[in-house]
Amino acid sequence: MLTQRYIRSAVIILGLLLLQTTFISAISLDGYLPDIFILFLVAVALRRGQMEATVTGFIVGLLQDIVTTRFFGLAALTKTVTGFIAGYFYNENTTEQTLGSYRYILLVGLCSLVHNFLYFTIFFQGTEGSVIASTLTASFGTMVYTCAVSLVSMFYFSYKYRTSWVE
Repeated sequence: MLTQRYIRSAVIILGLLLLQTTFISAISLDGYLPDIFILFLVAVALRRGQMEATVTGFIVGLLQDIVTTRFFGLAALTKTVTGFIAGYFYNENTTEQTLGSYRYILLVGLCSLVHNFLYFTIFFQGTEGSVIASTLTASFGTMVYTCAVSLVSMFYFSYKYRTSWVE
């Protein structure tokens, strides 16, 4: 049972990695891309807790670093921090209600903002222009887009848990 859960998570992670590196770039809005790994990390944190979300964040970030090879280790660092922060909101009694409500989107927004601020602050070091302005612009643009995409998963969780209560 436990092994099956980890295999399912690995398949989901590989699917998300493929999606993030291929399809997501096609739906860029003014250079901003949603980070679907944040959606996954928040869901893992709300379902399984802080430790598993932190480890999952590191694994996902490391895989993303291997595939993109832009700034090796940066995605692993920021996704680990994101999983750790999202894990603070774990409560096994309210998992289904949180995943299927606006609270999920708010948590995705918070985690995305923290992730993006940390990521872009480090990424823009040594570039010309204002690091703070570039960081804030990129962080908020990516966060808004990620929150908009999180509506899809929120409605999915809402439908999934609503139909499981009826049965």
